[in-house]
Amino acid sequence: MTEPFPAALHIAIVDDNAALRESLTWLFESVGLAPVAYPDGESFLAAAPEHHDVILLDVRMPGLSGLQVQQRLVERGDVTSLIFMTGHGDVPMAVSALKAGAFDFVEKPFNQQQLIDLVQRAADTSRRRQRERACLSALHERFAGLRPKEQAILVHVAEGLTSREIAAHLEISAKTVEIYRLRAMKALGAANLAELVRLVTALGLVPSLPDA
Repeated sequence: MTEPFPAALHIAIVDDNAALRESLTWLFESVGLAPVAYPDGESFLAAAPEHHDVILLDVRMPGLSGLQVQQRLVERGDVTSLIFMTGHGDVPMAVSALKAGAFDFVEKPFNQQQLIDLVQRAADTSRRRQRERACLSALHERFAGLRPKEQAILVHVAEGLTSREIAAHLEISAKTVEIYRLRAMKALGAANLAELVRLVTALGLVPSLPDA
């Protein structure tokens, strides 16, 4: 018997098959999860915004298909892990969903234990993505709070320019560049040059790899 999860995970079940929705709802509730079922993609997308750790989404449904729902979620910037549920012959569609960023897919009928394990892994991924998004949002706020010259100096440092080159470009002294750089690094929480480059790259201000 599967042990209940230590903390309830919120699972969205989106499928037009009422019997399957009921079966999955019972299964997830039996192990301490918190499922919410939707009969189609439209009702799921129209529901009041609420947090889900995992979304179980049928590939083929009347109205919006699973792939169309996935596209809407991508456009919203949703980072919740998607697990597609597929019937016989739907694997090519599931592969397309994976290429578009889905976490995984399962074929009907399900092995209950394998599905529960997959949901747990998907939830772990969702929460990691949410933490990363929160960290990046906080980083953007800290960067936005810097003075324009401090911002410019950090970008030039990440691009590999020396203090003298930056000073000449900004028409300030090299000493001023160093003062601004150290102050800005402290504001961003960068303890050294490597961390600074990583943070500026995460902000999308310099490419992750140098141009060939």
